[in-house]
Amino acid sequence: MTIAVPLAVAAGVDAGQRFLDVALAPSGQTFRMPNLADGIAEIIARLERSGVRRVVLEAIGPYAEPLVKALSVAGFEVGIVNPRRIKAFREAEGGRAKTDRLDARLIARFALTMPETLRPLPTDTQLELKALSLRRRQLTEMIAMEKTRMKQVRGTLLLDSHRAAIAALSAQCQAIEAELARRIGDDAELRRVLHILKSIPGIGERVATLLITDLPELGQRDRKAIASLAGLAPHVSQSGAAPPRAAIAGGRPCVRAALYMAALVAARHHPKLRDDYNALRLQGKPGKVALIAIARKLLVTANALVKADTPYQGKTLDT
Repeated sequence: MTIAVPLAVAAGVDAGQRFLDVALAPSGQTFRMPNLADGIAEIIARLERSGVRRVVLEAIGPYAEPLVKALSVAGFEVGIVNPRRIKAFREAEGGRAKTDRLDARLIARFALTMPETLRPLPTDTQLELKALSLRRRQLTEMIAMEKTRMKQVRGTLLLDSHRAAIAALSAQCQAIEAELARRIGDDAELRRVLHILKSIPGIGERVATLLITDLPELGQRDRKAIASLAGLAPHVSQSGAAPPRAAIAGGRPCVRAALYMAALVAARHHPKLRDDYNALRLQGKPGKVALIAIARKLLVTANALVKADTPYQGKTLDT
């Protein structure tokens, strides 16, 4: 049995566009460096001299990416942590004040206190695909907004302006989708996953692509962990004599939304899933709750099939 060795020194980093605030725990020492190549090199040198093994940052924005890559190359154990956990840690300590330096100290204490193994960092390819997927969602949202605005105006000039904007945004969206398809098509492993995902009822090209870009852990986690990452795992809340209630929470909203739409299609057109949906409705479950259950079935099935390296072959989805 492997016994975890307690950390002696850990570091936390609050990353901004111009500066990187670094703190060490348990000493509380802090320093600030410019978010440039020279500043990052100095940070790594100081951390090495201080005996730091683990460095933790909040998962906010792209400003920390150069530092994260440099730390990983230098051999540090690097973790990107959900900001909600850092906020909960601050509240647990009873703190209220918030500055970049205080945030770095808080993250450093979190890094030193939390014993769990940090998740692997995404690769450069995963980061690039996720950025393309995000841009596609942004363009899709802007197109929808322009279409809504166009319904509210009169006059040829304004209508033509909205049509031109929609056409330009649509062209950009098509270009992003073509680049996503090209990159996935050029990668044998991603092509394999795409083929498996598209074989599952309700999951088409767009949902399959989003699962590849925004849920790269698919096929590498157990069913409970993958459902939690997607925000489709029910979390039970119960206190005193009140009956327990289960509700989904957290996870990745874009993945949850995509699987919800896939469930909507599957519950209408796949006989087994349609029967499952109707059975849940007959039990008194609201429509959205029933669809979330179908979405979870699709996700767990996708996870199992990718892990087994086999496409869906018409078997029942008893997951």
